[in-house]
Amino acid sequence: MGTWIRGWRPSAPPLPDDVAGLVGPDDPEWFARELAIAATPPWWLWRFVLRNFSWLPGVFGRLQVTGSVPEEWLDGPLLLAVNHIGDFDTFVVAAALHQAGVTPRFMATGGIMRSPVAGPLLERCGGIRVERGTDVAAHALRVTQVALTHGGHVVAYPEGRVGLTADGWPERGRSGLARMALAADVPVIPVSQWGAHEVLQYANDWGKLRTLLRALWRQPALRVHIGPPVFFEDLQPVRVGDANRARTRIAAAITRGLVPLRAGEPADRPAWVDPTRPTTATAAFPGGVVPDDIP
Repeated sequence: MGTWIRGWRPSAPPLPDDVAGLVGPDDPEWFARELAIAATPPWWLWRFVLRNFSWLPGVFGRLQVTGSVPEEWLDGPLLLAVNHIGDFDTFVVAAALHQAGVTPRFMATGGIMRSPVAGPLLERCGGIRVERGTDVAAHALRVTQVALTHGGHVVAYPEGRVGLTADGWPERGRSGLARMALAADVPVIPVSQWGAHEVLQYANDWGKLRTLLRALWRQPALRVHIGPPVFFEDLQPVRVGDANRARTRIAAAITRGLVPLRAGEPADRPAWVDPTRPTTATAAFPGGVVPDDIP
């Protein structure tokens, strides 16, 4: 049974001719599958889940969504950047984006994509594998470019992990998302969110169940704000340093959107502190203060 579970995966669509040439003999076996999935419309089962079960995250809190994606943009491509605050926030963001008319394809770490059952399902739902620190790390950029070319709605966490700042404001993030936006010549839609960190604690122990039950009782506010697009037209053609400039703009936009979601909280610490979460990083804009001279 265990072997069957590890080997199971839903069938991928056939590889379209227009992307088949991107696959080389030395590419990992999953690369062709992800390209095929990225180049085709979202899986019917993923659309079904979003349409019929987006209410589930609201069982553990009060989902509140503000902002929107321009209606004329919903046919794609879309590149959305989200601050990462906890293990529950992907479910909250998926529900919020579905409410806004978006069918998200999440970028996810290789560890999650290699897990039995959840990994294959996430891949078939359009998940894009990010193998950081390996010789195939750049494959995520290639899959994302294919998804965007075919009108996909790609969601990425610029921080690359759950944020570890003491004050809860977003980290500066990695440059991968900025480089993708510049390469595809598309704007980035910032998505700021707060509250989901109260549902599941950071540490992977029985405390996760305790915080889940606590959220079920307390019903924390699960706030998501979809901000105005961040444009990079002045960074074309791309020059040295532009990826860093784009990365700073993305972090600034997410931080600006987060400020009203944290109204009434101290600027230097979250109102709800998770004692299991390390605080080893520095916020891009401590206290949520973004200088006026950043576009």
